[in-house]
Amino acid sequence: MEFNVPTSYGSSPKGCPLNTPMSAPGVMARKGGEKLAMVTAYDYPTALLAAKSGMDIILVGDSLGMVVLGHDNTLSVTMDIMVHHCLAASKGAGNSLLVADLPFGSYQESTAQAVRNAARCLSQGHAQAVKLEGAAQVDAVRQMVSSGIPVQGHVGLTPQHVAAMGGFKVQGKTAQAAQRLLEDALRLQDAGCFSIVIEGVPSPVGAMITKELDIPTIGIGAGPHCDGQVLVMHDLLGLFDRFTPKFVKRYAELGSLAVEALQAYRDGVRTGQFPGPEHQFAMPEGEKEKL
Repeated sequence: MEFNVPTSYGSSPKGCPLNTPMSAPGVMARKGGEKLAMVTAYDYPTALLAAKSGMDIILVGDSLGMVVLGHDNTLSVTMDIMVHHCLAASKGAGNSLLVADLPFGSYQESTAQAVRNAARCLSQGHAQAVKLEGAAQVDAVRQMVSSGIPVQGHVGLTPQHVAAMGGFKVQGKTAQAAQRLLEDALRLQDAGCFSIVIEGVPSPVGAMITKELDIPTIGIGAGPHCDGQVLVMHDLLGLFDRFTPKFVKRYAELGSLAVEALQAYRDGVRTGQFPGPEHQFAMPEGEKEKL
């Protein structure tokens, strides 16, 4: 089977500080070295911001179902939605490694389905890698990797399993549960994953998995000992106010600033202060009189 995988992802956006494009091998080379910075983005402007800030990895996450589309969870995101947003993000991702989440139901049915949809993320969405949750599909991971598709794993709190978990709950709280997570991570590593996201686990569990793996770990609510960290952009910028997970640090409150700006615009319109003279177009001399 042949896949239409792009070999070029366009030029870096102006102002992007990364000197060379990040790649899956580049991520692997950072194991135990400089920490990897990863953030979600879902369209051209958010990906451009991430690239200009020097992010190593941009994840077009299925979290877009919640923070962009307003759903209660990630389960309603489809392949069409993912490809649509991934293609938009690819226009601004620059030299950051662009990873696409494989949405719920797009890889669980069979290895063939998983490979087909992963290839679609690369050929149609212009992603450079894909991410999937859990270790149940290690055969699919192995086939994707052998087909030339870099794969990022994901263990711990896996949002696509929220129904089975009974909600967004911390995982690996007992030694036995932590051991199972380590075994899952090792299986994903053996299948060929270039890195693994660890989400929602006690810090000692994140540290243990990171120590045992030969590939980088990227934590989100997994403590400071992982090889990198990832956050949802809308969380860290204060653009999503429905809830704030314990592991999120808000670096700005852009939502409040945006409301203030929109209110000022509204008031300017209602009072007639906008548009002002500087926002208007003039007619050539004499044409106004003719009109």
